[in-house]
Amino acid sequence: MLGKWFCVLWIAVCCLSAAAADPKSKAVYDAGDRVQLFVDRSVIDQVQRLTFTQHPGKEDPKNPILVADQPWEGWRLSLFGDVLWDEQEQLFKMWYRTNYVTQPDYPKNEPMTHVMYATSRDGIVWDKPLIGSTNRDGKKINNMISGPGLIDSPSVFKDLKDPDPQRRYKMIAFLVYPKNAENPLGRRRGYHLLTSPDGFQWKAVADRPFAPHWDVINAVWDPYRRLYIASFKHHTEEWMGHKRRLFYTTTSSDFMNWSKPVLTWTVDKRDDETSIQRLDEVRAMLDVPDDPALMRTEYYGISFYPHDKSLTLAFPQIFTVNNNARYGNQEGVNEIQLAFSRDLHKWQRPFRTPILVRGPKPQDWNSGWYSTACHALRVGDEVRLYYAGSNYLHGTPALYRLRNPKTGEKYGRGTKYTGAIGLATWQLDRFVSVDASDASGTLTTVPLRIQGDRLLINARTKKSGSITVEICDDQGQPIAGFKKSDPVQGDHIRHAITFEGQPDLSGLATGPVVLRFSINDAELFSFGFKSVEAK
Repeated sequence: MLGKWFCVLWIAVCCLSAAAADPKSKAVYDAGDRVQLFVDRSVIDQVQRLTFTQHPGKEDPKNPILVADQPWEGWRLSLFGDVLWDEQEQLFKMWYRTNYVTQPDYPKNEPMTHVMYATSRDGIVWDKPLIGSTNRDGKKINNMISGPGLIDSPSVFKDLKDPDPQRRYKMIAFLVYPKNAENPLGRRRGYHLLTSPDGFQWKAVADRPFAPHWDVINAVWDPYRRLYIASFKHHTEEWMGHKRRLFYTTTSSDFMNWSKPVLTWTVDKRDDETSIQRLDEVRAMLDVPDDPALMRTEYYGISFYPHDKSLTLAFPQIFTVNNNARYGNQEGVNEIQLAFSRDLHKWQRPFRTPILVRGPKPQDWNSGWYSTACHALRVGDEVRLYYAGSNYLHGTPALYRLRNPKTGEKYGRGTKYTGAIGLATWQLDRFVSVDASDASGTLTTVPLRIQGDRLLINARTKKSGSITVEICDDQGQPIAGFKKSDPVQGDHIRHAITFEGQPDLSGLATGPVVLRFSINDAELFSFGFKSVEAK
């Protein structure tokens, strides 16, 4: 009897092994006409002698591009806010945050932060139009937006399809209502939906928050899924033994009705185990010593970049706590990483290393704490991520005190410590590359179902390098006429692969195909099939 079951088990194992080895059994990936990035390796079956490299954003040479240079802006700028490109007005628009407190302690009757408005023709040189009418430091003319209360962490959208001009602009933000007769404690707060005719004067669409909890919220309009996507901070009671900042996600097709929030951004043991590495990078800037019992990793904010209808990229802020701070909150540092998702719920961070480069010296404008715009922008063949940098960390005394109340020591707010806004860019789709040195390597895809009659690649080769492609059937056998492409050399955002000088691949879409790239002294960033008419 045992021998019989052993034979059955052995046959099953052999069948499974044969199925795994048989290309026919591999699931076909529906690539369509979408560009395939190597941030996600779902399309890859095999790699030989290749490495994967994450490419940090390139700092704009004029960074920082926006600084606190007006008397009502206080001692620093931060970007718990947003930047959009207004196609109608041909104008970049930014909603950013100032920190105005100049007293020794928090004023009892004035918010610490305000949201300001700036515009730019090129996204580099910015103007601060005097649209504000709220009193600030005795001045009623400034660039401050107004609303029903303190607006913070705004994500802003211009909606030309809304028939009501009073709702031309829409905002998702954290809102704190002011202290008054109806709100004597001044602590009514939450995540709210707001609208505006001009982007300056805002009204809440309802008295109640549209999502639970409070603090940082980031949102984006996904033009591919036709959805508003919002991720918001939630202070959990316990996650892996600590109270932590994690993020939930909710979506809406109409701005008014939202899905049930789902916990989508969580940390794991790997994050906690590498906490000390991130803290060591800023050791000279930490104000208090490490406490291993309190050391942990959390999320602080999420910036989105919808890539296509099946892939969304994000730039999460990874916050590492080393101890409790002297004057409240926690001491620690954050860094911006790269993440992706196919369904907006399961997010992966394949590298878990910084996608933005930190300034190497403690006095550098971007050596410390970061915050990012709610979403990255595509501008032509460039992806832009606006972000705020600083030369202090989370919990630094400069955030809470002008001077030490016991010793009188000045904490240097506005002199030694400050924050500003900068810009990081990538050439289109160049977040991750598959690389080979002078020893050629190969990358073979899973079987692909495709659309289009051109194979385009995004690649960069060294002078002696090249990339060639074989197009095979789903059994891995080269298809006649497509055994080896003409070599690609140089630097190309979109290069049409040719076979004996011909780029036409019509007819391949009738069945699954497998691509086999041979890469020599080159970087391959992406590939995709397109029709002749497509740009």
